[in-house]
Amino acid sequence: MKKLGVVVNPIAGMGGRVGLKGTDGTEILGQARQLGAQPESPQKAIEALKVIARLKDHIEVIAYPSEMGENECRSAGFNPTVVGAISSGETTSRDTQRAAKEMAAAGVSLLLFAGGDGTARNICDAIGESAPALGVPAGVKIHSAVYAVSPKSAGEVAAMFLDGRLKNTRSAEVMDIDEDAFRNGVVAARLYGYLTVPDERRFIQSVKSGAIVSEQRALHGIADDVISEMNDECFYIIGPGTTTRVIMDRLGLRNTLLGIDVIGNKRLIANDVTESQLIGLVKGHKAKIIVTIIGGQGHVFGRGNQQISPRVIREVGKENIIVIATKEKLISLSGRPLLVDTGDEALDQELKGYVRVVTGYRDYVMHKVGY
Repeated sequence: MKKLGVVVNPIAGMGGRVGLKGTDGTEILGQARQLGAQPESPQKAIEALKVIARLKDHIEVIAYPSEMGENECRSAGFNPTVVGAISSGETTSRDTQRAAKEMAAAGVSLLLFAGGDGTARNICDAIGESAPALGVPAGVKIHSAVYAVSPKSAGEVAAMFLDGRLKNTRSAEVMDIDEDAFRNGVVAARLYGYLTVPDERRFIQSVKSGAIVSEQRALHGIADDVISEMNDECFYIIGPGTTTRVIMDRLGLRNTLLGIDVIGNKRLIANDVTESQLIGLVKGHKAKIIVTIIGGQGHVFGRGNQQISPRVIREVGKENIIVIATKEKLISLSGRPLLVDTGDEALDQELKGYVRVVTGYRDYVMHKVGY
């Protein structure tokens, strides 16, 4: 009988909707809680586990105690074997490392973990490439190629690996970035190490790729197209990234590279806003969302822009989402669809289909959206 190990980082993703861009460190975690941040990873882990639940009579599930996996397994219908011990409510990266080591020692066929890049780094430190592992995306920063494209996809890949439909594995990159630099608008991503993951490239994301100098003319064209279509009576929610930054630069406005800004009448309304601030701004006011895609991965929502939450998207309306990207970014997807992982499956379903992508001045491409 195959064994599934389950480890959940219970604080992963808490900094996203409140604009803190991560929860590495006790001080930042405290700030997130003061701002009313709620845990994101438990529900995402449950979503993945529910997909695997059809195999519950054919696999053994081993989980770390309480909020680090046990609770999520029970919520998904499993009766897990619980190993290890934690101080509930006070877990740290050391608990994640200890959990991974104990799972590997127990001979799990697959270690399923929920978190972000910091969690992947902890797993890498603990087990390296000694046992197959797969990440359920639940953090703010997810640059690593060890994560599935969504929680549901993580469950699908895990189920295929456990029931024998998927047998091959490969080495995948674990990336991490300096959160302090990240909060100051600097992306300092580096290769940290590798994990062994199931070889199913449709459902597991690629490493985030960066822009190249030759794209500058296209970026200026995209910005000019978007600006020429702006309505002075409308608020524009500007998502993070270097592609959207060009719009702010062309308008001469201060930009939060890795946060969310709001402009109106071509003037800055608010910098680096949280989910609750966004809801307050767009309630009863016409608004549009301008987002780009993550190069090499294709995510439009759910990666680094969690402040644009399902509540915000529904308030603004699907028809008021503007997606911008250079053709080079679209080509880097190798025909794969754009991805949405909002944390609300019903909304993800609504966002599926085809979307117009602004790729230059008066230049547009229709591209498929999946999740």
